[in-house]
Amino acid sequence: MAAPEEPELSQAQTEKLLQFQDLTGLESMDQCRRTLEQHNWNIEAAVQDRLNEQEGVPSVFNPPPSRPLQVNTADHRVYSYIVSRPQPRGLLGWGYYLIMLPFRFTYYTLLDIFRFALRFIRPDPRARVTDPVGDVVSFIHGFEEKYGRSHPVFYQGTYSQALNDAKRELRYLLVYLHGDDHQDTDEFCRSTLCTEEVMTFLNTRMLFWACSTSKPEGYRVSQALRENTYPFLAMIMLKDHKMTVVGRLEGVIQPEDLINQLTFIMDANQTYLMSERLEREERNQTQVLRQQQDEAYLVSLRADQEKERKKREEMEQRKQEEEKVRQSALAEERRRRTLEEEKERKSECLPPEPLAEDPESVKIVFKLPNDTRVERRFLFDQSLTVIHDFLFSLKETPEKFQIVTNFPRRVLPCLPTEEQSNPPTLKEAGLSRSEVLFVQDLTDD
Repeated sequence: MAAPEEPELSQAQTEKLLQFQDLTGLESMDQCRRTLEQHNWNIEAAVQDRLNEQEGVPSVFNPPPSRPLQVNTADHRVYSYIVSRPQPRGLLGWGYYLIMLPFRFTYYTLLDIFRFALRFIRPDPRARVTDPVGDVVSFIHGFEEKYGRSHPVFYQGTYSQALNDAKRELRYLLVYLHGDDHQDTDEFCRSTLCTEEVMTFLNTRMLFWACSTSKPEGYRVSQALRENTYPFLAMIMLKDHKMTVVGRLEGVIQPEDLINQLTFIMDANQTYLMSERLEREERNQTQVLRQQQDEAYLVSLRADQEKERKKREEMEQRKQEEEKVRQSALAEERRRRTLEEEKERKSECLPPEPLAEDPESVKIVFKLPNDTRVERRFLFDQSLTVIHDFLFSLKETPEKFQIVTNFPRRVLPCLPTEEQSNPPTLKEAGLSRSEVLFVQDLTDD
């Protein structure tokens, strides 16, 4: 079965898709589209969620397992500011108040009795948090439908994630619990929370997290903060190494008064935040210093290891060279002994020197390469090999040589070759009864 085709994007959605891709650097357009669709095409929320993922914070659509909220609410130094409802004015006001008082008393009394009795029939569904992110996103959507999109930037994540971000960034976290059924909620949202000066103040000075107490996530936070009335605001910051409630604001607060109260709370606790920043900087500097020391140690260790390696290589190379010299000396000694043995063998195999009176004798004077002269007699019918063997047996003769006549200059073929297996005799070589032959050194060749 073919997969259903995705609906085409509008012009505004296409622009948001391209903008989101530019801001996040994601290459997959499908992933960009899925992320934006998860955030209902709210590009600010989608970008924030993506940045949280890059910083190691779980995605708001893949939150970590629920755990108890760890916020210090027992500090006796918490600043509390409660705005009471204004008293009736004039006879008309007091008359209306007195007439409505029994009805209000009866309504809220019956409502509390009904809720109390309902708990015995079925547990409060808000007590079980199954989708904290969905609770927050649902509240934001409902808020925008009722009060418009002009509001402070809500933190798009769970309460725990907001605490973690505030702690990591050393920022103030303002928590707003929204009472849907409270009579002062609409007035506070329209007249205070959505005003331009309050939005600017909150967006630039702190993180702002909000949720309705009718949602499980908001109800859980309500149980932790224990508000007395609505609207309720709690200022939370890192104090004495733990997230602590440092201010509570309850009741309908006017915009200017809200900004003044929040400023007062921030100024009163600024020293704690500065202390945390300095301590964190010291820890970071200590960590950087330790890292630099570790890196310097590793560099020194690698340098020592490199020196040791080069030293071992030099020793090994020296040993190899010494062994090579020793083997070369041994080979030269063996070659020299073999040469001496060969010279002795050739000398023993030489035929006896003929007498001078022998008519077949040939007197040959050999001029050696070291300018010495050697004289000996041979027979005409003897092979030129005998001459070569005689010269080879002499200590003064080089290892390789050839015999050359002076005039005409020619090399005598004293050794067998492929063309001539038997060298010629002295007579066949054209030698006379008295000859002078030159021994040419061929060792270098």
